[in-house]
Amino acid sequence: MSIKNDRRGDPAVYSVLSDLNIEFDYHEHPPAPTVEEASKYWEGIDSTHCKNIFLRNHKGDRHYLVILEHRQEVNIHQLEKLLKQGKLTFASPQRMMKYLGLAPGSVSPFGLIHDTSKHVHLFLDHNLQKAERLSFHPNLNTASLIIRYNDFIRYLDWKGNGYEFIDLTTSVNF
Repeated sequence: MSIKNDRRGDPAVYSVLSDLNIEFDYHEHPPAPTVEEASKYWEGIDSTHCKNIFLRNHKGDRHYLVILEHRQEVNIHQLEKLLKQGKLTFASPQRMMKYLGLAPGSVSPFGLIHDTSKHVHLFLDHNLQKAERLSFHPNLNTASLIIRYNDFIRYLDWKGNGYEFIDLTTSVNF
């Protein structure tokens, strides 16, 4: 676990990880609002790097966080059929702030800390279950945290938002 006191990111993330005794590796880097940009800073980091997509349904009354391995590309129309949640679109920055307390470019499952009503449901690609370690922003895109898969699941269980593993490879463009 990093002992550095001037870590970038949401202090609530570090507080929760500490309370849950979840160790992490901390990697600071220039702003990386996209996976493509972030990948420039991952050299030498042994982790499955994740892409996090925040979506809403057509009515705007349901919100979803989709998490998959960073090299996968999502076809929204195929994803709609797979998830059976109706028409999906990217959630607005206002919705992102309301439900996750995050700005665009910093989407992370750690944003669920701010979802006190447990409104956001997660869909995780089933291949993530094979990962030893996963990386996510600490709710700010100028750093990445690497945590063990089992600790990530412990965090999700602690948080209490609904989540399920599904095969997202059917929604990947090749």
